[in-house]
Amino acid sequence: CCLCYRYLQPPGTWIQCTLESRELLALCLKKIKASLSKVRLIDAGFIWTEPHSKRLKLKLTVQKEVINGAVLQQVFVVEYIVQSQMCEDCHRIEAKDFWKSVVQVRQKTVHKKTFYYLEQLILKHRLHQNTLRIKEIHDGLDFYYSSKQQAQKMVDFLQCTVPCRSKSSQRLISHDIHSNVYNYKSTFSVEIVPICKDSVVCLSPKLAQSLGNMSQICVCIRVTSTIHLIDPTTLQIAEIDGNTYWRHPFNSLFQPKQLEEFIIMDINRVQEKKKGAGAGARSNKHTLAEAWVRKTSELNTDHQYFCCTHLGHILNPGDLVLGFDLANCNLNDEFANKMNPQHIPDVVLIKKSYDRTRRQRRRNWKLKELERDREGTDTDDERQYQDFLEDLEEDEAIRKNVNIYRNADVPVESDTDDDGPPRISLAEMLEDLHISQDATGGEGASMMT
Repeated sequence: CCLCYRYLQPPGTWIQCTLESRELLALCLKKIKASLSKVRLIDAGFIWTEPHSKRLKLKLTVQKEVINGAVLQQVFVVEYIVQSQMCEDCHRIEAKDFWKSVVQVRQKTVHKKTFYYLEQLILKHRLHQNTLRIKEIHDGLDFYYSSKQQAQKMVDFLQCTVPCRSKSSQRLISHDIHSNVYNYKSTFSVEIVPICKDSVVCLSPKLAQSLGNMSQICVCIRVTSTIHLIDPTTLQIAEIDGNTYWRHPFNSLFQPKQLEEFIIMDINRVQEKKKGAGAGARSNKHTLAEAWVRKTSELNTDHQYFCCTHLGHILNPGDLVLGFDLANCNLNDEFANKMNPQHIPDVVLIKKSYDRTRRQRRRNWKLKELERDREGTDTDDERQYQDFLEDLEEDEAIRKNVNIYRNADVPVESDTDDDGPPRISLAEMLEDLHISQDATGGEGASMMT
């Protein structure tokens, strides 16, 4: 095959063979099996040829018993000419509309953080290798496959890695009444929960009570196979899987563009609070603190806000921090409108703010991307991708599921920088190694020197 470099094993099987391999030798010998039926094959081996010459040469040693028990042995060379054609799988890939099944992944949010994380998981587990085409649209991705089994495998993977729900349908394309064969095109629709990292959510009273009497206003600190929430006033944490979310749905109160910058005027770490009745587990990676903050846009005024935050371990007076202003906003949420106003905090702090230009300049690592058809990219997509890269630097739990490669174009600096933003150590990076297949005809060929 001129695209995937596989060899046809009649009648219809395509096998992967590297040059001078045992598999290719067996395939070549089967081509002259009829000629060898009257002699005994003693030895066979390849004679070196230029990999791009489309020629294969075999050195064969045969024996045959002649008159009165005398044995005659002869060595001769057989030359093969490699003919190029296209296998059925590559035909389907080239004809991009020829697909049997499609997986439509959607998430009804403005931010694409979950899709960037999902893209890295697909690359790590190599689930993109069987796709005929990957198409990116406004609110999701479409994966096209040549069989329903491959699409079902992708759906099972998505259900194990992100909180989602799915449904399937199929459309009849053709029907042979003589052989009773039906030809269907299947569609799998996968909807990911509309919650991203750093979202502020308002839980229903019933759900908050079932999670250990948490506060209804929580912050999403991570989205993996479950939604990880933290209560910024008590450090109580909870995990919500996809089934629980769809039984008790809730929405994000703010969009990422509504983040405002605050400056820490004063901050006090709070000692361990006494747990209430039925309270759940608390986070050991965060520190509870009480802070007085002021908007950077209101520095000419004396207006300050008081809030409790879960970021006491990284915040100090004078630091810049991003957060949401609940005191001066109009919350349009079913559960937030029914809450007691005294239980709604004035400000919810999300993450510490660093100099983005400096972070990009010092970033000595990179990620791989899926090859896909794009409708069009804008500056907002680039900003969201930079947000995802910063999340990887700040959250070690997400980094464990992502392959991070060292960028040789950026010089290596010392990792011991306490004042700067979080960084990924060299020990967590992989070398981006490329093995050329031109000189040897394939990875692992015996001609490699």
